[in-house]
Parts: sequence; structure tokens; C-alpha cells
Amino acid sequence: MTDIAERRLALSHMYVAFIAFILACFMGEYQVLERSGFISALDSPTVYFASVSTHGVLMAYVLTTFFIMGFGYYTATTSLKVPVWNKPLAWGGFGLALLGTVLAAIPLLLGLASVMYTFYPPAQAHYLFYLGATLLIVGSWVWCGIMIVMFLQWKKDNPGEAVPLAMFATTMNALLWLWTSAGVALESLFLIVPWSLGWTDTIDPGLARTLFAWTLHPIVYFWLIPAYIAFYVFVPKQAGAFLFSDEAARAAFIVLVVFSLPIGFHHLYMDPQQAAGWKMLHGIGTFVVALPTFLTGFTVIASLEIAGRLRGGKGLFGWIGSLPWTNTMVLAVILSLLMLIFGGFGGLINASYAMNAMIHNTAWVPGHFHLIFAGTTVIMYFAIAYYLWPILTQKPLYSNNLALVQLWTWFLGMSIMTTPWHVLGLLGQPRRISSVVYNNLLTLSWEPYELLMIFGGLVLLGSACLFIYQLFKTQFSNTSAVFTGEVEYAEPIHAVGTLPEYLNDIKIWNKVIGVLMLISFGIPILQFFFLDTYDSSAWGF
Repeated sequence: MTDIAERRLALSHMYVAFIAFILACFMGEYQVLERSGFISALDSPTVYFASVSTHGVLMAYVLTTFFIMGFGYYTATTSLKVPVWNKPLAWGGFGLALLGTVLAAIPLLLGLASVMYTFYPPAQAHYLFYLGATLLIVGSWVWCGIMIVMFLQWKKDNPGEAVPLAMFATTMNALLWLWTSAGVALESLFLIVPWSLGWTDTIDPGLARTLFAWTLHPIVYFWLIPAYIAFYVFVPKQAGAFLFSDEAARAAFIVLVVFSLPIGFHHLYMDPQQAAGWKMLHGIGTFVVALPTFLTGFTVIASLEIAGRLRGGKGLFGWIGSLPWTNTMVLAVILSLLMLIFGGFGGLINASYAMNAMIHNTAWVPGHFHLIFAGTTVIMYFAIAYYLWPILTQKPLYSNNLALVQLWTWFLGMSIMTTPWHVLGLLGQPRRISSVVYNNLLTLSWEPYELLMIFGGLVLLGSACLFIYQLFKTQFSNTSAVFTGEVEYAEPIHAVGTLPEYLNDIKIWNKVIGVLMLISFGIPILQFFFLDTYDSSAWGF
């Protein structure tokens, strides 16, 4: 049985993650109500933008970072079968990240940091927001360091053996986060923090946006990789079968990490600071990232088909009905893949250099984003929590039926809310504004979709509350029953023998990433120091 210290470490991170999650859900429902303009008493641009900024930070940074760290610690110790390396350091990283969260929350809640979670200059927040965000990132770097140390130590102690897939993927994610968070760290350290403290009078928005683009899209894969880990190492076992291919899974994680980093400029297609050639290069790279998604879809569905046929499924599609739909992990992956299909289609539009112009800065963008993040990714966070919570608390799950209801309602609510957003985007509804009531024929055509958006948000809020209720009742119910189960990782159909080093190590891929990042971001960043860009004199050129 895993040591109680490891369980406490994982639980503490997840407490913070899910508290942030439920607070953000209430803010999200307020935002769709206020934005619709149907309830005039709620109209307040000041409150709206403070709420949107807090909602984005809680979901995109706090929920994800703390969940990934907690899940990573527990994955490392259970897959490698060793204690977490340097637990005092791990707790120090947790404390640093929590302190950063609290510091950032103060100006957010006071309306002094209403700059969205992207915090693009020239919009400026109180310096405490930037300081808090920086501490959160530094705290997460501690986790990255511990994951890499545990990975390397295990390889040293077990020469020639394949690193467990769960740990290989977790370490690749830590490597991804170190690389991608460097962009926003450079932006904060050299541009935003000095500017917010009044040490510099001006800031170069183009350079700031370029550095943030370094972080903006790869962070999506930092969020997504834990869901993919569950796809590969939990789902096949819970479905009653085997993983179709361990090697294919490793290849998917490698391609995902390596090619997700040098592609951030597809968020700058409409910005003038970078040349069309650089944008096209990043756009091509964006489509390359679709490859590991296709590979993951094939491998996971193949694993599910094996499970369905082992359970008696016949015919071309008979295996689907034979799957254990009452297993929360299996249900979650099916719903997650459905949302990934539709969200991924929207992503192809966003990534297209030409087609992006149709939906740029419209409601289509949050529709796509929520379907991929709050849909595909977060529903797997729920499934992981339902699987691990009984193990971490040593209490049986309060109600499997309620868990199934919660997963279905989250899927339905997300589908109901994001579909109108996509339509509204095509109808020209802008994003990043607090009101869309213009009283003309175009805005009248938006109203039915806004009603659907509000209804979907209410379904999601109810589902979120049900999720928190489940976790609370599981941990604090008065039942005398004790759960003694342990984490079970899926085995591949064909046992993994000797792996080539490129499928079993991170060093070579770290070098490849370095070269690709130098090619993709080297000249685009250096140009700000050598060309006559906005306030380039401030840099001494």
C-alpha cells in the first residue's frame, strides 16, 4: 500500500485544484448570464471582466497546475514503486504555488487585474497579480524537477528496463511545462513585472505577445497529457482488456510534446508583429500535432474494441454495446473522445492560416477552447478523481450511479453551451466584450443561441456541484467501510521488451526541442532588439 505521506501530498494538491474549479464554475454561469443582456440587474462591465479574468486564471492555471502536480506525484510513486523524491521539497513547491495563487487572487477579486488569463499588455494589472502568477509557475517547476530526478534515478537503478509508460508520459509533460512556461516567465521577468512596478515607463506589446505565444498553445497540451495518460494506462484495464500498443503510446507522447512547442504563432495570425512566413511555419507545425491525436484515437479505440470483443461483442460494431458503460473511466473516455472529435474540427479551422480570419476574436474561439479544455480534458480529470479518490481517502466511492449522472450531464451541458458559441461566432458575435446588445437585426438573431448557452451553463454548474458533492461524501461519509484497492495500470497486449532509447528517454528529445524552438522563435524574438519596433530604444538599440 502506498505510504500515507504520498496520499496526503496528492490529496492536498487536488483539494486546491477542485476548490478553484467549483469557484470558477459559479463565475462562468454569471458570465453567460451577464453577457446575454437578458437580466439588466447583472450588467456591470467592471464585475464581468473581473469575473472572466478570475474564472480563466482559476481554470487554466490553478485547477490544471495543482491537479497535474498531485496526479503526477501519485503516478510517479505508484508506477515506479518508490517514494516521492525529497518530499520536503515537494511540499515547499506546493506552498510556493499556493502562496502565488493567494497573492494573484487578491487583485483579481478586487478588480485590479481584469486582464483576462492571457494578460496581454498594454492592459495592466496590479503587480501582485504578476508576482503571484510567477510564484505559481516557480512552484510548478519544483514538481517538474522532482519528476525528472525520479525518472533519471529509476533509469539508473534499472538499466535496460523500460520506464513505465505512466511515468514516461508524466516526465515528458514535466519537460513540456519547463519549456513552455519559459516564455511567459521571460515576459513577466523582463517586461511586465518591471512595467507594473513603475521601473519602466513603456512596454513593447509585440514582444510581450510573441513571448506569451511561446506559452499560449503548448500549455493546452500540458493540460491534456494527464487525460491522455488515463486513456492509455487506466482505460484499457478498467474496460477489462489490454493496451493495444505501448510503443505507439510513447510515440504519441513524444510527437505531442516535441511538436506542440514551436507552433504558438497561429495565435498571432492577425497580429502585425511577425511576418507571414513565420506564421505559416508555425501553422504547418500546428497541423503536425494532429498526428499524435489521431494515433491516440486509434490506439485507445483499438484497446476498447479488444475489451468489447473479450466481453462477447460480435459484428462490426457490436463490441461497443458490450463495453462496461457503467464504469466511470470507460464512460468518461467515450464522452471525452466525442468532444475531442468536434473540438478538434474547430481547432483545424483556428489553425488554418486563411480560415482563421473568419472566426478570429469571435465566440467561435471560446466555443472551441471550452470543448477541448473543459470538455475533453476536464471530464477525464473527473474520471481520474473518481478512480483515485477512494484509493487516496481509503473510502469507497459514495455513489457510482451519481458519478455516471455527473459525467453525462457534464457532456450534455458542454455540448449545449459550446454549440451556440460556434454558431454565434459564424454570425459575427465578438468575444472579450461584456455586452452584445446592439438592438439590430443581427443581434436579434443571436438571442435563441444565447438562451441555449445559458441553459448549457446551468447544466454544467449543476454537474460541477454534483462532482464536488461526490468527492465530499466519499471522504467524509460516516460509513465504516474501508477501501483497500490500489492503482492498476494497463498491460500491453505484447509485453514490452527492450525499447530503443528514443522511446525510453527524454534527453534526445530535449535537444530536438531546443533546436526547433531556436528555429521557430529565435529570429522572431531577436528582431525586436535589432529593428525599429515600439520603444526599442528602451533596450539600448
